[in-house]
Amino acid sequence: MRRILTASLLAVVMAAPLAAQAPAGWKLRADRSTSAADPDAAGTIKFVTMGGGFHATNPQAAVYWNPANTQSGNYTVKGTFNLVKPSGHTNYYGIVFGGSGLEGASQEYVYFLVAQDGTWLVKHRQGDATTHDVAPKAASAAINKPGADGKSTNALEVRVSASKVDFVVNGTVVHSAPKSGMLAKTDGIYGIRVNHQLEVHIDGFSAAKS
Repeated sequence: MRRILTASLLAVVMAAPLAAQAPAGWKLRADRSTSAADPDAAGTIKFVTMGGGFHATNPQAAVYWNPANTQSGNYTVKGTFNLVKPSGHTNYYGIVFGGSGLEGASQEYVYFLVAQDGTWLVKHRQGDATTHDVAPKAASAAINKPGADGKSTNALEVRVSASKVDFVVNGTVVHSAPKSGMLAKTDGIYGIRVNHQLEVHIDGFSAAKS
């Protein structure tokens, strides 16, 4: 049985609790594009439980999280991201971690994402509109690009240890960085980010001490 979440365009700049039919306890925060050259698609965000995972249809970009899902110290957060429908240009999806204040103006988190063109990036979000590059986008042969059917599957992991953070795609460490600067704060909420004009299915999304 599918349980469906829809988000109104009127709520794109605010955190909104998911409806009663939504995955239990999960919330979303949608980010509306302000770029005339890269507008959002028409329609509403849909977040559904499907099988043992989640299915996100994103005309607008959104972060999904459950406030109960937190980790601290040394841990690994992971999930298998199945791109069902790519966009007409490069857009990213993947893991959020170290999150806090996600419902308000003081939101903060780090995100590790991949895209259909075989690139990955790591960014730090602080506030409503401020992002910083932790690691600028780069290509990796470890990332599976969409096939002729437009679909691809990539298993992502963020491995947090006492001194560093490893970013992993399909078992390959694509980037490793000291746990300092914008990566100094890794304790907090973990979740999912899917940028606009994408449809992504997520399996095995979980976190555990390491």
